[in-house]
Amino acid sequence: MNLTLKALLKSPWVFHLSTGSCNNCDIEILDCLTPRFDIERFGMRLVGSIRHADVLLVTGSGNRKSMLRVKKIYEEQVPKPCVVVGIGECAMSRGMFIHSYNCPRPLDSDIPVDVYIPGCPPKPEAIIAGVVKLINKIKGIE
Repeated sequence: MNLTLKALLKSPWVFHLSTGSCNNCDIEILDCLTPRFDIERFGMRLVGSIRHADVLLVTGSGNRKSMLRVKKIYEEQVPKPCVVVGIGECAMSRGMFIHSYNCPRPLDSDIPVDVYIPGCPPKPEAIIAGVVKLINKIKGIE
């Protein structure tokens, strides 16, 4: 296993990126940080800069303008290796915006997505289960 990927298992730092969501997924991500769910006990930390992130959480359906910026951010600013997690139905399949002229492509057509967490919005339990799936994928179990 790559040493850098092994370091992700101990304390992954997360950057949250909204690409045009309704903010329900964003609220559920913040719920994960509350004392009830407390994902920080696993070493996860929400960071304010993409340049310090190990994991990129993407919410929203991704409109034309935002996806140009997301692609540029992923290619130029994210330290590699970076794991991308699509959160919510909109990130997975553009949700109710699938037939919109302004959301022409799904997220994974612009950047590689490692794990999807389904739901509209996904509950904090589902987000934590997605994190476990991500850790297992890094370990090579799944």
